[in-house]
Amino acid sequence: MTRVLLVDDQPLIRSGFRALLDLEDDIEVVAEAADGSEGLELAKEHLPDVALIDIRMPVIDGIEATRRIAADPALAGVHVVILTNYGLDEYVFDALRAGAAGFLVKDVVPEDFLHAVRVAARGDALLAPSITRKLINRYVTQPLPADTGTRLEELTSREREAVVLVAQGLSNDEIAARMVISPLTAKTHINRSMTKLQARDRAQLVVFAYESGLVAPRNPGP
Repeated sequence: MTRVLLVDDQPLIRSGFRALLDLEDDIEVVAEAADGSEGLELAKEHLPDVALIDIRMPVIDGIEATRRIAADPALAGVHVVILTNYGLDEYVFDALRAGAAGFLVKDVVPEDFLHAVRVAARGDALLAPSITRKLINRYVTQPLPADTGTRLEELTSREREAVVLVAQGLSNDEIAARMVISPLTAKTHINRSMTKLQARDRAQLVVFAYESGLVAPRNPGP
């Protein structure tokens, strides 16, 4: 059973998402909150698998709520998915950097919404290839942080290769095929990379890959 926390200051949005989730036998909505502060308290109380958090809310916004969840060891199993009306804006990038597993635009179709909840519960990133492309475009135009490259020294060559493939949006099975290893070994490389880089999930591996210069895209396109 996947346990979900809904955090959004718009009651109609919460009720709409809840109505969809309540129809699924393998998903349970354990609590709802109208702002980030209340959401944090309920996350600590219920320890959901997935927290769906609006990016713009009163008291504490979604980015700060995500940052506090990511910083709390007791909430290590909570995967944050950011909800936004605005698509890939600066707030979404900040949320990924803060520790979000991914994001959903609120006009997502029901099938994609339910799939996203299940993907997040598994600890996978909600980064479609088109989203990864926009991440690439952003990091191509910005200077790299000075300290991120040094962390590459902690990764083995195979772990680096796995991180690059994660940043390209490949699944574990696709990474295994590309590296000519088993899916279990691919997952091991990815998990060890996340541990060494202190990344909560695959989304943060993607951010690290571009910030560190491990992936240097060419001709990013529009």
